[in-house]
Amino acid sequence: MTNQIANAIPQKAAKVAGWAYLLIIVSSILSMIFGPYKLSVPGDVSATVTNIMANETLFRIGAAYDLLMFAGVIILAFYLYVTLKSVNKNLAFLAMLWRVAEAIIGCLMVFSSLIVLLLLNGENYTEVFETEQLQALVGLFLDVKPVSVSMLFVFIGLGTIVNCYLFYKSQYIPRILAVLGMISFSLVLIAALMTIITPNNAAAIDIAAKALATIWEVVIGLWLIVKGINVKQWEKRNLESV
Repeated sequence: MTNQIANAIPQKAAKVAGWAYLLIIVSSILSMIFGPYKLSVPGDVSATVTNIMANETLFRIGAAYDLLMFAGVIILAFYLYVTLKSVNKNLAFLAMLWRVAEAIIGCLMVFSSLIVLLLLNGENYTEVFETEQLQALVGLFLDVKPVSVSMLFVFIGLGTIVNCYLFYKSQYIPRILAVLGMISFSLVLIAALMTIITPNNAAAIDIAAKALATIWEVVIGLWLIVKGINVKQWEKRNLESV
């Protein structure tokens, strides 16, 4: 009975991490399709402002939704740490910190969106700034998001590469799955850095890298939910650490 309870602990953590993977991926895709992102008109701040003001509730729902999604990232980071700390506690903790940094950047992105609403709804700002000046300021805060996304993906890449290395070393999941994760998120990391350094030349690799990473996250999420981790390897790791 004691062994069954002990074995249930890593499996429960792995399954929670699997559900977190799927929920984050599905919610981010749905948000892109149906969320406030469609309010943005590239290259036309005036039209974007008009759309935001006409759909303010949708814009606010999107901000709240994103906050919950990044809260999910922290849940994922924690349960991956619980699952992988027996392999290498320091590396597992480092990976968790990088994923938490991702969540912090994401929350700052949401904060910049809420500042846009403050500027557009605040009478003090409309009295101080001319319409063109106010729109330029709003455009600046809206432009923060694409830059922040690149920074966010740097930390996603770093954290996931380390987690995949620990999965590979531990053999908790098939090693080929861990290797594919390291490859996919190495490309994500490279694409994010290229977007920061040479944004005009990074579009193709960025799309390909994110597509591969999304597929991998769906697969690892389903694997952890259905199969969990290799309990024998987990027991072996824990015996070695005693």
